[in-house]
Amino acid sequence: MPYLLALDQGTTSSRAIVYDAEAHARASTQREFEQLFPEPGQVEHDPEQIWQSQLDTARQALAEAGATADQVAAIGIANQRETAVVWERRTGRPIHRAIVWQDRRTAPRIAALAADGVEETVTARTGLVLDPYFTATKIAWILDHVPGARARAARGELAAGTVDTWLLHRLTGGRVHRTDFTNASRTLLMNLHSGAWDPELLDLFEVPFEVLPEIGPSCGVLAETDPGIFGCPVPIAGLAGDQQAALFGQQCTRPGMVKNTYGTGCFLLAHAGGQVPSSRHRLLATAAWQRANQPAEYALEGSVFVAGAAIQWLRDGLGVIPTAPAINELAASVPDAGGVYAVPAFTGLGAPHWDPEARGAVLGLTRGTTAAHLARATLDGIAHQVADVLEAMRADLGDRLAELRVDGGAAASDLLMQTQADLTGLPVARPADTETTALGAAYLAGLGAGVWRDTDELAGRWQLERTFEPAISADQRGGRRTAWARAVERARGWTTEPGAAT
Repeated sequence: MPYLLALDQGTTSSRAIVYDAEAHARASTQREFEQLFPEPGQVEHDPEQIWQSQLDTARQALAEAGATADQVAAIGIANQRETAVVWERRTGRPIHRAIVWQDRRTAPRIAALAADGVEETVTARTGLVLDPYFTATKIAWILDHVPGARARAARGELAAGTVDTWLLHRLTGGRVHRTDFTNASRTLLMNLHSGAWDPELLDLFEVPFEVLPEIGPSCGVLAETDPGIFGCPVPIAGLAGDQQAALFGQQCTRPGMVKNTYGTGCFLLAHAGGQVPSSRHRLLATAAWQRANQPAEYALEGSVFVAGAAIQWLRDGLGVIPTAPAINELAASVPDAGGVYAVPAFTGLGAPHWDPEARGAVLGLTRGTTAAHLARATLDGIAHQVADVLEAMRADLGDRLAELRVDGGAAASDLLMQTQADLTGLPVARPADTETTALGAAYLAGLGAGVWRDTDELAGRWQLERTFEPAISADQRGGRRTAWARAVERARGWTTEPGAAT
């Protein structure tokens, strides 16, 4: 029986899961790595820590599964998207820390581009909006702030890419410089319609073509690992950004099927079929995936920057809870948030607001407010942000959304999932396996390596664990949503106000 090794490289940890040919997990390992905040609004990772944590978890998972490398049919990779890494081609040494997708340091550059009136053109070509979230301005910032980097890039000495490209570089011993259709679609540099790097966008964002990887499919044999990594070469046959991998893992393979992943942020994706979708409500058109020698598929996406990170803030920043899961018991100890609204805009607001100058806010505090109310308001704030995106998605796609499939760590919270159903008015369907990002990477790799024939063979593997039905009235929902909108308005544009700290 062949095995599949899924590498799930996330924002706060690296995970590896070994699956058998029935897509049952045989072993799973995870390792957190350091989050670096050099300045307010800046978020960085050490690329070497990313690589080492992912390598260690992969080797450990294989050992715990009792699997050897020659028994692995293929590796699938899912990765945090939009995070930028630049390194030396010859040595593989990063020239700067990775700039994480949450980082807002390039907001002034984005504002200048917006003032030049280029956003409409950028959106038409990429499906994205102008925002520091995406990779292009991060790569340019590194090239501009590391002495000599631009000259070295022009000489072909440097390579740049998202985390998938960095992992492929290391896994192949530096032989392969490649990304896939989904990750390339998150850079502001790829033309979504052609699937190729766009020369005019490269000029606009000042990113030289010489540093960029080749764009390949998400499913199909892309490379082989260096024999020294696992003891023998292993095909890498699946590669996708983590949210596209989760969409595939949730088997949302038909137009109108929608999922939300509760991780460091929240990411709502709806399958949009074989044509590039358009949004009238500031959602993103993005790649869903592309299988080798088959037409590309697309999705509509809304990104929430802070979700699980707000729970981590309660744990690590305020010491309100000892562990992340402890928020559920604390929040459930009160019937509601007591009129408190928490807007976790620590790194700005994503879809549909797209406000990099917003900052976190807690409103409605009274002498009677307790830590339990703050915990409840934090969970509510996560659910409200998702409801904002879902409302925009419904407006774009119509009311053909039948249910919201959920996954990610916080999807284990019954309280959060019930709140989500209440605030969206949609049934929330939680699968038996909520590790759908890794599962999607394994599915893509298995299809790419011929372990499975097609998506029809995979569709029956999705199993429902529980459905959460809306349990409040439309009037109650409307009142809570109106109050949330008032709270969001108070958080918006904070750093642009006179005398505001950045």
